[in-house]
Amino acid sequence: MSGLSGRTALVTGGSRGIGRSIARRLARDGALVAVHYGGNETAAKETVAGIEADGGQAFALGAELGVPGDAAALWAAFDEGLERRGAEPGLDILVNNAGITLPRQIADVTEEDYDRVFAVNVRAPFFLIQQGLGRLRDGGRIINISSGATRIAFPRTVAYSMTKGALDTLTLTLALALGPRGITVNTVAPGIVDTEINPHLKDPRVRAELASFSVFDRIGQPSDIADVVAFVAGDDARWITGQYLDATGGAHLGV
Repeated sequence: MSGLSGRTALVTGGSRGIGRSIARRLARDGALVAVHYGGNETAAKETVAGIEADGGQAFALGAELGVPGDAAALWAAFDEGLERRGAEPGLDILVNNAGITLPRQIADVTEEDYDRVFAVNVRAPFFLIQQGLGRLRDGGRIINISSGATRIAFPRTVAYSMTKGALDTLTLTLALALGPRGITVNTVAPGIVDTEINPHLKDPRVRAELASFSVFDRIGQPSDIADVVAFVAGDDARWITGQYLDATGGAHLGV
């Protein structure tokens, strides 16, 4: 536990699934991790308890995303959490992981659906970054969790895929803007991952079909994504910025 020792990380949507695995991995590498949750406080506290049981440091903070004032509320909770722990103010690693899905083709997407998915998946991380730049230390890391759906066409998730494409553009633009401060900005794009957000994976036939997307013929695990995030968050990735790191297991290569 030395690679991220002395650093503070915030993982949005860190209470479950990929976010939980990222939070636990960063804590294992030595970071103090703020585990954000939108509504499931119990899951966030379980994540924190797991981190502490492993000898790491973490605290939970709640803030609903996709609503007016969400960024200000989250940062206020973050600052309060650091103060409560007696930790130094500031941030070294921001992982924008929180998001919602919208498994609908274009004909079935309502205006309300569209506005909601963009509010959570695009507007929230945009203003979290904007209002967090004063807290983010020089040499810090911003890591946006996107999706392989920005590389591979999935008509049944069209609006969701568009939100992740917006994050990819945000990554590229901010990498140039924040370079003078030594801050790297990168995208990590998962493919099909075995989390509670994909309950259809319990069907053996569906699981086999989706596993076949990857050149490794298996479904991704949250730890597969967390390990990539941990690399980008660490010093070994200091010369990597503005990049889209495909973490889909080689899904649909050659198709």
